[in-house]
Amino acid sequence: MTLFGTSGIRGPVGETVTAALALSLGRALGVDSQRVVVGRDPRASGEYLQSALVAGLRESGTDVIDAGVAATPTVARAVGWRGADAGVSVTASHNPPADNGRKLWQPSGQAFDSGQQDRIEERIDENAFEPAAWDAVGGVESFDARPRHAETIRAELDRETLSSRVVVDVGNGAGGVTLDVLNSMGAHVETLNAQPDGAFPGRPSEPKAENCTSLSTLVAESDAQLGIAHDGDADRMRAVAGDGTYLSGDELLAIFARAAAESGERVAVPVDTSLAVADYLAEIDVGVEYTPVGDVYVAEAASEDGVAFGGEPSGAWIWPDTTLCPDGPLAACRIAALDVDRPLAERLADVPTYPIRRDSVEVESKAAVMERVRERVLSAFDDVTTLDGVRADLGDAWFLLRASGTQPLVRVTAEAREADRADEVLSTARELLADARK
Repeated sequence: MTLFGTSGIRGPVGETVTAALALSLGRALGVDSQRVVVGRDPRASGEYLQSALVAGLRESGTDVIDAGVAATPTVARAVGWRGADAGVSVTASHNPPADNGRKLWQPSGQAFDSGQQDRIEERIDENAFEPAAWDAVGGVESFDARPRHAETIRAELDRETLSSRVVVDVGNGAGGVTLDVLNSMGAHVETLNAQPDGAFPGRPSEPKAENCTSLSTLVAESDAQLGIAHDGDADRMRAVAGDGTYLSGDELLAIFARAAAESGERVAVPVDTSLAVADYLAEIDVGVEYTPVGDVYVAEAASEDGVAFGGEPSGAWIWPDTTLCPDGPLAACRIAALDVDRPLAERLADVPTYPIRRDSVEVESKAAVMERVRERVLSAFDDVTTLDGVRADLGDAWFLLRASGTQPLVRVTAEAREADRADEVLSTARELLADARK
């Protein structure tokens, strides 16, 4: 059984994600955990899935700290605050309301790594669990971690006020802590979709450009200086400049990274990140360290010495000097602070933009095709990374061939500083894939 993807366990409720699986997960996690923090996003299925998870933990003799409906970064941070051994967020993050899942957290705030995930899967597969004695079952304690999260973010910002006019699209999710911090620091805040509702009636949960048109329009047509958008569990954050421009993930990554890193340091980014980020950071002698796609891998790299920041263009941002979890509310308040110091639209004008080409090709036997692709690319190019798929750096361009984690597809991405070159490199990548499919 393979339960964990690039960001925990996630899938359709009643199919991939069931109460039976939640019970088994609780039992498996309880084997070596004395205390676990548990919270959830507002999805309708979250309440009973959390109840099943808690039952499994308590049956193992594990005490539970119940954070209720809470942002995923609130749960992740609470593990360390309460001296717990692990944390679990019952969430499908930015997925549609019919999905749910779980994200597991270490005391450092970092997600469970691959070794920890494998141990949990093995225990579930083998039903490797012993119930506690009838008089040794775990207890339950309620803990509203939201005020502690807000206080922590205020301290991490290291400033007294934020004189911003901000529109925050909470996306009907659990990201209200962003409002708590901004309001408490004197910002003028207007909200969209602020009522938690796991059906996400205001907009789809993922805060991508096409789902944030109302936010962009409101910012552009009002006196707001900034727009913020979260997903359902608020681990992601995306931004809109004061003129209504929605920033791409690569643009926002470049701005955050340049503000966080100093000369000689590095930032951790996934292999599908734009070349523009590396070029922009090279201007201040900051290097880029590539990771597999997934915030758990970015967090692992961000924990290394000399890495000042980690980010994914999807909207996950990690400041390792504060926490190793992607913290959407922290990111929202940091971008508000940056905008006060210099408007986001001005910062954006400094970030280069390059033509990027994407394609998806349906294949049979993904693993076999990707192995042949790997051999061909390694033999044909000098600078090749195989961390996640196969990425070839051509100096003025790059391409990535990467198997989809959920579909019978190979994703093809190519980018260059010039449009014609991007088309040429995409064609090269397609030819390599076509040859490997023969």
